[in-house]
Amino acid sequence: MRDRFERSIEYMRVSVTDRCNLRCIYCMPAEGVPCVRHSDILTYDEIARICRIASTIGISRIKLTGGEPLVRRGLPDLLKMIKDIPGIEQVTLTTNGILLKENIHELVSNGLDGVNISIDTLDSRHYADITRGGKLEEALEGLEAALSYPDLTVRINSVPMAGMDQKEWIRLAGLARKEKLDVRFIEMMPIGLGKMFKGISGDRIYEILKKEFGNAEECAEKYGNGPAVYVRFPGFKGKIGFIDAVSHQFCDRCNRVRLTSEGCLKPCLQYGMGTDLRKLIRSGSDDAHICHEMRRTIYEKPACHDFTRCISGINPDRDKDNCPEGKENRQMFETKDMSQIGG
Repeated sequence: MRDRFERSIEYMRVSVTDRCNLRCIYCMPAEGVPCVRHSDILTYDEIARICRIASTIGISRIKLTGGEPLVRRGLPDLLKMIKDIPGIEQVTLTTNGILLKENIHELVSNGLDGVNISIDTLDSRHYADITRGGKLEEALEGLEAALSYPDLTVRINSVPMAGMDQKEWIRLAGLARKEKLDVRFIEMMPIGLGKMFKGISGDRIYEILKKEFGNAEECAEKYGNGPAVYVRFPGFKGKIGFIDAVSHQFCDRCNRVRLTSEGCLKPCLQYGMGTDLRKLIRSGSDDAHICHEMRRTIYEKPACHDFTRCISGINPDRDKDNCPEGKENRQMFETKDMSQIGG
């Protein structure tokens, strides 16, 4: 369906848990976050029901996220439930890769179309620092296992941070030279703990890579579900992608909504607004009513974020002149960490 700004909304990111087996410094505090009670998390049947209703209004692609989605038992079963829904064309997964090796066969057997693996560095010590104890070799084993399935789309997601040696980005990009995978550099988003870290622009990363690998050819075709811009360097088997949500706002092309693990349908990452679908389901609402509320939420999707000016804690009623939508935007900005929202 289309929202009020005539954007076609066809992609839904579905968080299945707020829990994670890592503690990445820009995503979750060292002590973790208070875990949501299991009874407050959507069941797989509830998630599948929402996806089925969503498919009737134009959602055709689903991304399973967390926290870390693979810490929730039975995820391959949910994957199959969603893949079996008429109208759902693609189901993919975002993971840190730590548990991927032991799950990849069942995931692919149940219809997984693609996997994004979050790896910010190929330096094992730096990886341990960023993830607060994670083992790089386990993530790389997950990557290797995913690459053993030639029909599976494999991507690496990396969030560059100020202070990192630029050689780390060169090494990551180099994976796409020898393997059939894409490496995507994602600008740090000022959400939750991300506000405490200075990111590196995609333009800066691109200039560094060009000096190392030569001039790249921009890929005109559309790849993936989102707004990434892809290039291919000479001799590379895979592509390099850039998701520049801060420096190159792409809200006019946004095609997504997010479902949190607690059942809130969020039309935009930056804002705390959303519709409590869990409440509707558990209070006995029928599919028609839930569909109506989903349509309303999607239709009212904000025009844009404003990461450069709006910060969490602004009172939109008091400070509406500092917000991107003025009087229309009276909801508070998102204050939760990424793991609680669904990365």
